[in-house]
Amino acid sequence: PYIARLAFSEKKPCPLCPEEKFKACYGHKLHRHLQNLHWKISVEFEGYRMCICHLPCRIAKPNFVADQTFSKMGAHYHCIICSATITRRTDMIGHINRHVNKGETESRFITAPAPKSSCEVLKEADTDVQVLPNYFTPQKTDSYFNPKMKLNRQLIFCALAVLAEERKPIECLDAFGATGIMGLQWAKHLRSSVKVTINDCNENSVTMIQENCHLNKMKVKVNTKKEDNYEGIGDGEENADTIEVTKMDANVIMHLRSFDFIHLDPFGTSVNYLDSAFRNVRNLGIVSLTSTDISSLYAKAQHVALRHYGCNIVRTEYYKELAARTVIAAVARSAARCNKGIEVLLAVALEHFVLVVVRVLRGPSPADDSVKKIRYLIHCQWCEERIFQKEGNMVEENPYQQLPCDCHGSMPGRTAVVLGPLWSGALFNTGFLRRMLFEAVQYGLDEVQPLLKTVVCEAECTTSKNFSIHSPSDENKQEECGVYIKTPDMLAESDVVPGKRKNNEMMRNATKRQKTDNSAEHPAFYYNIHRHSIKGMNMPKLNKFLNYLSEAGYRVSRTHFDPMGVRTNAPLAQFKTVLMKHSTPTYAGGQTEGPLHLTEDVQVGDQLSVSSTLEWAGCHLPDQVARGSV
Repeated sequence: PYIARLAFSEKKPCPLCPEEKFKACYGHKLHRHLQNLHWKISVEFEGYRMCICHLPCRIAKPNFVADQTFSKMGAHYHCIICSATITRRTDMIGHINRHVNKGETESRFITAPAPKSSCEVLKEADTDVQVLPNYFTPQKTDSYFNPKMKLNRQLIFCALAVLAEERKPIECLDAFGATGIMGLQWAKHLRSSVKVTINDCNENSVTMIQENCHLNKMKVKVNTKKEDNYEGIGDGEENADTIEVTKMDANVIMHLRSFDFIHLDPFGTSVNYLDSAFRNVRNLGIVSLTSTDISSLYAKAQHVALRHYGCNIVRTEYYKELAARTVIAAVARSAARCNKGIEVLLAVALEHFVLVVVRVLRGPSPADDSVKKIRYLIHCQWCEERIFQKEGNMVEENPYQQLPCDCHGSMPGRTAVVLGPLWSGALFNTGFLRRMLFEAVQYGLDEVQPLLKTVVCEAECTTSKNFSIHSPSDENKQEECGVYIKTPDMLAESDVVPGKRKNNEMMRNATKRQKTDNSAEHPAFYYNIHRHSIKGMNMPKLNKFLNYLSEAGYRVSRTHFDPMGVRTNAPLAQFKTVLMKHSTPTYAGGQTEGPLHLTEDVQVGDQLSVSSTLEWAGCHLPDQVARGSV
C-alpha cells in the first residue's frame, strides 16, 4: 500500500532505511528500491508482509579492531505478533511457524487500539467499577481486580463499619487502590462517617480510580504537590461524597499523614509496609493487611518465609493457622518498634489470602506485652502434637519434656522440630466479631455471614449456634483487650475525645481485668479428625464427635481454617482416646454392635491386653465357636 501511494513528483525517504544509507529521492527510484531490497525478501503472514528493516532498531555485536570499537547497524525483521527482532529470514519464518503452532495468530500492531468503551463495568455491593479487559491478570494490566477476593473486601468493610460506630468521622486509607473498588464501597455505604483516601503509585491506576469515582457519582479530590484540586460532578453535592485520590508510594503517604484505619493489600507480602503503617496510625486505630504470598506462608516455599518473616515453618496439618500466626508475629514486631502494641481482632486464612485485623494500642507497656506473646513452637513430626515453649531465656536440658506426647522415648532419632517465632496469643476478639456480624446483617452482606458465624463460635470455642444480633448502641460498654471502647451512648454522656489516652485509674482497672481474663486462654491450633482416625475403624460424624469431646469436659469448636478441623484444649492423647471410644469397626458385624468402649486406663497407641482382646472377639464369634476352648 505504501508503494501504491508513492508520488513520483516529490522526493521521499525510505521508511525502512536510515538517511545516511539511502537519501530521499523521487518516487520511481524509491519504488525500485523498495521492490528490489525490502519487498523481495519479505516474509508473508495472513496477507501482511514483514519487510527487512535497516533502521537502528537492533544494534549488531561490536567489532574490536586495533583498540577501536565499531558498532554496525544490523538488518532485521520485526515480528508482527510479538514485536521480536530477528536477523535472518529463515529464522523469521521458523519464528512465525512457532506462533502458528501455539495458536498465537493475533497481532498487537495491525489492529486498532481498543476504544475507551471496550472497558468492562463490573458491579459489587452496589458499586460499579470500570476494569480493563485483562483485569484478572496482574502481569498484563494496571487495574487488577480479583472477583475471588469479594469475601475479603466484605470482611474489611465490616471491620471499618464497627470502627465507624465508635468514633466519627474517621480517616481511612486504601493504600493499594488498583480499581478503587474497596474505597468506593467505604464511601458509598458509610458516607459521612468516613473520609476515604485511595492511593496507588501507578498513574494508569490513578486515572482508572478517578473514572470509577465519577461512575459512582462521587467527587474526586486530587492531591498534588502544590495544591489540592477538586473535580466535582456538581456544585450541589455534599462534601461527604468526596474521595481523595493520591499518587504516591504507600510508605510515603503513611509517613506523611495519620489515619484511623489503614488497609494494606499489596500483590504478595506486606512486610515492606508494616513499619510505615504503624508509624502514624492513631491510638485505638485499626490496621488490616491482606497477604497473598500463600506459597511462602503455606510452607511451599519455606526459604521465602524465612527471608520475609524471619520464621521457620514446615507443612503441618494446621498450616493455615501457622500462616496467620506468622503474619501476626511480624505485625507485632513492627508495632513494637514504634512503641505500640496490638490486639488481634480477626485472623482469617482461606485459599487465596491471609487476612489479619489488629487494633493499635499506644505506649511501651502494650508494646512489651505484645512482644512477650511471640514464642517458638515445638512440633512433633511423628504425631503432630505441638506446644509453645515456656516463657524465659533459660536453656532446658531436655526440651522434649514440654511435649505432651512420648514419641521421643519410643521413636528413634530426633522427633521434634522448633518452628517460629510465632504469635502465641488469641486470634479473635469475640465482642468485635459479634459487632462485625451485626454490621454484615445491617448492610445485607449475605456471603460473609456464614464465615463470621463460624469464626464467632471458634472465638468462643463452643459449638452453640446462638447469635444475639443487637445494636452495639444498646450496650453500655465494650471491652477489648482491657480497653474500654466507647459506644454512641457513652459518647453522649462523656466529653472525652476518642483517641486520647485513658486516665490512670481506668488503665489500672483494665490491667486487672485483663489478668483475670487470661485464666480462660483460647486454645491454640486444631486437630484434623481424618489425620488422626484409627485404621480399620469408622469414626463418628464430626458434630457428634464435638459433643463427645464436650461431654468429656473439654472446650471444643469447629474452625474456619479446616472444614474437618477440631479446635480443643484436649491433648492429642485424650483426643485419640475419645475418637477410639466412639469409633466402630469397619465390617458389618461390628457396626451393629455399637461403639467400642475402652477403659480409662487404656492410652492411645498401647496394645489391648490378651484377655480384653479375647473377650471382645468372643462376643462377635458364633455361639459354637465362642463356647469352644481356645
